[in-house]
Amino acid sequence: MIEKVNPSHPDKLADRIAGAIVDLGYRKSINPKIAVEILLGHGNCHVIIETSENYNYEEIDDIVKRIAGNLKLNLQIVEQDEHLANNQNDKIRCGDNGIFKGVPLTKEEKELSLIAHSIYNKYPYDGKYVLDDRLIICQSNASKKDLEKEYKGAIINPLGDWTGGSCVDSGATNRKLGSDMASSVTGGGLHGKDLSKGDVSINIYAFLKAQETNKEVKISCAIGDEYVDGKPYSEIVEIARKYINEKGGFEKFAEWGLF
Repeated sequence: MIEKVNPSHPDKLADRIAGAIVDLGYRKSINPKIAVEILLGHGNCHVIIETSENYNYEEIDDIVKRIAGNLKLNLQIVEQDEHLANNQNDKIRCGDNGIFKGVPLTKEEKELSLIAHSIYNKYPYDGKYVLDDRLIICQSNASKKDLEKEYKGAIINPLGDWTGGSCVDSGATNRKLGSDMASSVTGGGLHGKDLSKGDVSINIYAFLKAQETNKEVKISCAIGDEYVDGKPYSEIVEIARKYINEKGGFEKFAEWGLF
């Protein structure tokens, strides 16, 4: 049983804005420290950024409008906590406590991901998809009759045709982790954070290791750890950096998550 939402779902708009803000931080510094939270909907976008970098209202407003449309920006920027900043002063150490899990993707999870991508390529609007013993497709701005022809036997838009978007529903960062991580979900969110954060780097590392070994991976860490899963934490960060770069950056990664 798996659910996927597409990049135009309001929660994914929030993740994408957060990712774009992290991308901007990496253009300002090779190892910025950033944590971003987004809440958007009904004409407004609230952004809180804890960071070591300098941002201004105009560049954040440009990101919000490019991704989510003409929303009114409410922005708060604060410096990263001094104690957290000191943790990274002389080397890259684990930036948080946490438990992490990587689980091999199932055939069902891979299948729904392909379906979701295919539908979104035709209808780049808010949509949500579920696959268990039946396929459920809720796709905005799409003809129910047209989808029924292509996906015979599926349940299509049970309430009829709809428009979707952030004027219908609010969105928040890291609220669709099941869609992004499948069975690998634990407590840490993937989006809106720099690579020093275990929520990003260890989640990516554990997921990749699980796909490679075809076995479930479980990892725990403490803030300040220099070694995680027997590796220097800096090496795990570089594995995650390579993965993010191959995706096209944090904003592109936020569109679909890990699969």
